[in-house]
Amino acid sequence: MNCLVVLSHPLPESLNRHFADTAIIELTSAGHKVELLDLYRTEFDPRLTPAERGSYYGGSFDAAALEAHVEALREAEMLVLVFPTWWFGLPAMLKGWVDRVFAPGIAFDHGTDLGPIKPLLGKLRHVMVVTTLGSPWWVDRLVMRRPVRRILKWGLFKACAPKARFAMLSFYAAEKPRPERVMRFADAIRRQLREIA
Repeated sequence: MNCLVVLSHPLPESLNRHFADTAIIELTSAGHKVELLDLYRTEFDPRLTPAERGSYYGGSFDAAALEAHVEALREAEMLVLVFPTWWFGLPAMLKGWVDRVFAPGIAFDHGTDLGPIKPLLGKLRHVMVVTTLGSPWWVDRLVMRRPVRRILKWGLFKACAPKARFAMLSFYAAEKPRPERVMRFADAIRRQLREIA
């Protein structure tokens, strides 16, 4: 499969980078084609431009500055997102990538009279989300009711790639984890990828 791994973390030695590398090694060793998109390393600009916003409801979305990102997303059969959850949301860099790349004519088409959108990511068969959180599990699950999972699964992928299978792994209390916890979580990433890939 064509696999796109999108990493969003400013530190090159982060847990997120470690988990992204774990996914890349597992997918590559299984014979899949893997492309890494490191949003910070490539200095992706998360800001929607005036031309992009101005063309959002026009005849054609202006994706001139996004060609490589658009092509990678359109060709992806598996998408792996790796990022920290900050304040129970996506980091700004990843949110900006979604805002700019999951655009009309790319991820969806507008519905008639701005009704329900029409999904365009038909090639996308699997989505895997790997995230780290500083909070304990019960705050995310019981108090906040997993907002990132709900937004990504129901707000984004069910709308743009409804046939894609969705999986999410969350590494809680990530501030100073013991090495054995990190190893167990990396093993969980490998197991999940073997199941879906």
